[in-house]
Amino acid sequence: MNHTPNGGTNRRDFLGKMLTGATLLSIPSFATLAQESKHMSTDTPDAWANKIKGKHRIVLDVTRPHEVFPFAWAKVFLLTNQATGVPEKDCCAVVVLRHDGIPYAMKDELWEKYKFGQLFKVDDPKTKAPAVRNPFWQPQPGDFSVPGIGEVEIGIDQLQSHGVLFAVCNMAITVYSAIVAKEMSLDATAVKNEWLAGVLPGIDVVPSGMWALGRAQEKNCGYCFTG
Repeated sequence: MNHTPNGGTNRRDFLGKMLTGATLLSIPSFATLAQESKHMSTDTPDAWANKIKGKHRIVLDVTRPHEVFPFAWAKVFLLTNQATGVPEKDCCAVVVLRHDGIPYAMKDELWEKYKFGQLFKVDDPKTKAPAVRNPFWQPQPGDFSVPGIGEVEIGIDQLQSHGVLFAVCNMAITVYSAIVAKEMSLDATAVKNEWLAGVLPGIDVVPSGMWALGRAQEKNCGYCFTG
């Protein structure tokens, strides 16, 4: 029994499997997903949207790993508002981790166990090899440096300390955990529950990334696609 995801499996393979009936038939139905409010990080899903405050608001749509940009742009939004006379308390950046961006919401233990670096094509900024830790959770000194600026604090925990909000897509967690469980001959429900339990502190699990993007824009957030 192979308990290691196939190193050759990539995002395109995942999408191909999602588009075939076999994999989708093995995951919970949409009706079941609608009943999963107990897994959400807030009392009700809309409680998450009510956290969005401030005069200047933006939502960053993170659909895949894209180097430092999903996190650097949140920092740039805060810094440049501050530079133009807008205090941090009047700003709100919202980062929505969906589709291939969901591993950034997970603890290091899951990155190592499920080889997220290989599965989602994320290299460690120091080793340049597939990451076995979440590079953006409690980053190490010197992990991130920008030419002309120097070292920057763009870790998730660092951004959270400045009021940046994070959400992760429950729909994507459901689908990807089922696919990984199938490849590793594990129980899909157990894997999903492990992933949900491994979501980082302060990151809200929302019904879907699309739901979160819609709610954020209803709260007057500008939209930024992170690539």
